[in-house]
Amino acid sequence: MVKTILSSNYNFPGQKSIYKGKVRDVYNINDKYLLMIVSDRISAFDVVLPKGIPYKGQVLNQIAAKFLDATSDIVPNWKIATPDPTVTFGHKCEPYPVEMIVRAYLTGSSWRAYKAGAREICGIKIPDGMKEHQQFEKPIITPTTKAEQGRHDEDISRSEIISRGLIPEKEYTMIEEYAMGIFMRGSQIAKDHGLILVDTKYEFGKKDGKIYLIDEINTPDSSRYFYADGYQERFDKGLQQKQLSKEFVREWLMANGFQGKEGQKIPEMTDAFVNEVSERYIELYEKITGEKFFKADISNVPERIEKNCRTFLKSL
Repeated sequence: MVKTILSSNYNFPGQKSIYKGKVRDVYNINDKYLLMIVSDRISAFDVVLPKGIPYKGQVLNQIAAKFLDATSDIVPNWKIATPDPTVTFGHKCEPYPVEMIVRAYLTGSSWRAYKAGAREICGIKIPDGMKEHQQFEKPIITPTTKAEQGRHDEDISRSEIISRGLIPEKEYTMIEEYAMGIFMRGSQIAKDHGLILVDTKYEFGKKDGKIYLIDEINTPDSSRYFYADGYQERFDKGLQQKQLSKEFVREWLMANGFQGKEGQKIPEMTDAFVNEVSERYIELYEKITGEKFFKADISNVPERIEKNCRTFLKSL
């Protein structure tokens, strides 16, 4: 029984190339489409952990698919179909070299920078006297460059993006509007499910002169959620917020002496821990979508994926 997919090396009809990221394996089909397999790999501190998490790929792929469908009236997106619970098939776009980070709260890296004395993030002024996890007057967009694999993304301002010719001003203005529109839609959906969409990352691309939303959207791997219930009380008392993200995996690693630094050894991932992470991801799915999670057949995940994808590609 192969219950997870850690790596794939298929040879599909029309396949031109494969790109492997930390979590996703992306197949170029005829230089026109992408077949994106969301693996069960899990990464933390820029390190891919040695064991896969059952159902993780399904959770991320289905959350992204739901949010792509729920925002398609705001901006066109790359998704065409989901031929397997862990696979999305869609348009191959030319990605813009910038990721759009939308933040509604001063938390995470923005809080760390603020605490260290910064009062400006990506050219946006941040007022004095703010506290960790405090809501901004209105959401802000703090773009980052898309770093090469193994390197960290870097903050960049709107003016730098335009002056360096990374994105033409007219297109960048549209991307900002799209990013804010889908963030507000995601925030409302989160609110309906008792959550706060704190911050998230969006990526955009271009095809035939048209801007598309690409990649994943509003998943717990690309976004941070707080539980709305108890937020204000925790904030008033200076307590940490109850989060819905993979932060618990980072906390487990840190508690076991691993932060991705040189010389550190990844702690043993016991079956009990792997199952706990799997259950947490399923919980994330049900909380974020408000729907019950139905487990796909995982008796042989790689075989299932290949069969479903080949059947779908024949139908094109």
